[in-house]
Amino acid sequence: MTGETATVEAVLAGLSALGREENRLGKARYGINVERAFGVGMAELRAMARRYRRQHALAVALWDSGWSEARHLAVLIADPRKVDDALMEAWVADFDSWDVCDGACMHLFARVPGAHDKVRPWAAREETYARRAGFALLAGLAVHDKRAPDAAFIGYLELIEAQADDERNFVRKAVNWALRQIGKRNLALNAAAIVTAERLAARPAKAARWIARDALKELQSPAVQARLRTKRCPPL
Repeated sequence: MTGETATVEAVLAGLSALGREENRLGKARYGINVERAFGVGMAELRAMARRYRRQHALAVALWDSGWSEARHLAVLIADPRKVDDALMEAWVADFDSWDVCDGACMHLFARVPGAHDKVRPWAAREETYARRAGFALLAGLAVHDKRAPDAAFIGYLELIEAQADDERNFVRKAVNWALRQIGKRNLALNAAAIVTAERLAARPAKAARWIARDALKELQSPAVQARLRTKRCPPL
């Protein structure tokens, strides 16, 4: 069910009215691109999204406006059933900030049929945010795709190893994120992810060692181990 209808101009005016300079500056301190940002918080964006849920045409128009908060809102209200290959490729080409990249991959692209087909091609690209998108999408699939077999994610561990030496901060953090999310699905994948991290820890590249150290800290933690022991492992 969709909520109230609105024009893109009206939504942008509402975002502008909600914007706060202190929020904008706060986002900048976290490495977020605020060149075209109003300074609207995520809680307010989620509240707006509930009003325009599944209004796909509005989502596309908001994205095309180029405003950061409009793109966050677009991700939240777009209909995954109407997201096709062309839209995914166009939006990935537009990524210019880690937060929009992660939001699109986690909240929208990971729910699109056929999303697995995008992980490897994007992760292999050289552009910072396209490569990040591959691993952010993988992290999102590890969370949301409950039906995927373990074998699919074990295969992705090779992809993680292939790109773990990338020293770019926005890439290595996404590779780490994907590894941790895979390792939190169940005990079998946890063990496989830990083996992968241990191999990365022996590499000379600083990025690989950082990814390994951070992942092992979480994946071997008592809290994660206790939670996984209560879950039933699906067949490989």
